[in-house]
Amino acid sequence: MKTPMTFKTLPLPELSIFYREAGDPQAPVALLLHGFPSSSHMFRNLIPELSDHYRVIAPDLPGFGFSGAPDHQVFRYTFDHLAEILGQFVAELGLQKFAIYAFDYGAPVGFRVALKYPNRISAIISQNGNAYLEGLSDAWSPIRAYWEHPTQQNRDALRSFCTEEITRFQYIQGVKDAQTRIAPEAIALDQALLNRRQNVEIQLDLFGDYQSNLRLYPKFQEFFRAYRPPTLAVWGRNDPFFLPAGAEAYRRDNPEAKVVFYDTGHFALETHAAEIGREMRTFLAQHL
Repeated sequence: MKTPMTFKTLPLPELSIFYREAGDPQAPVALLLHGFPSSSHMFRNLIPELSDHYRVIAPDLPGFGFSGAPDHQVFRYTFDHLAEILGQFVAELGLQKFAIYAFDYGAPVGFRVALKYPNRISAIISQNGNAYLEGLSDAWSPIRAYWEHPTQQNRDALRSFCTEEITRFQYIQGVKDAQTRIAPEAIALDQALLNRRQNVEIQLDLFGDYQSNLRLYPKFQEFFRAYRPPTLAVWGRNDPFFLPAGAEAYRRDNPEAKVVFYDTGHFALETHAAEIGREMRTFLAQHL
């Protein structure tokens, strides 16, 4: 039986984490991890698809959504630190076994947690969550330039990634009938939160640190090979940032991984939540 979604906040030592939850507390756990520039709001349509059989938990990462967003001068906005906070969140909730739904930033954050707690990972669902160099498109070129030459000029060049124009682009690029398929409030919420004081600086710090994820790709891939967690890649094939090759690559390290493409863009749940939900229910029923 589907249960109502609840909205909770968990105080942690450095900040509070907001999260959405639904499902039987005793059911197998699915931990849903969002990316840039979104929040747990992106799972609003998926959670009801899963909550009749699973305990579904979707936190907002630090600096995103309704979780704490301390000033970037006093809080380290790195992917290592975000994963550390997520690890605290998992420990406080007492999650001993859980499947990870990894989207965008949720992939390098979630996979770091998997490296720390490998035996707790019951399955991985990667939705445009990259762990392979071949999955990165040319759209990353301005960010790569900042990695190579971390000047103020190159940092400032990335501010456009936090504008409404680019937020809208991320939602509509590669989506047929985007005008009628993409909920305008999703774009509006993401942009409103990006527009908060100091939030652009937070995002620029994370853009700069994203290179740390590439350095960890070999360790993520080693985890896939060594532990062979049941893996499902559900991918918007028209994503301008993460290419289909990044989805196919999961099979290289885990030949039993299943890859499913959808004719949509980066935010595949905006157009295909029901289809992805059905695919996940079948997949999780086989493995949890």
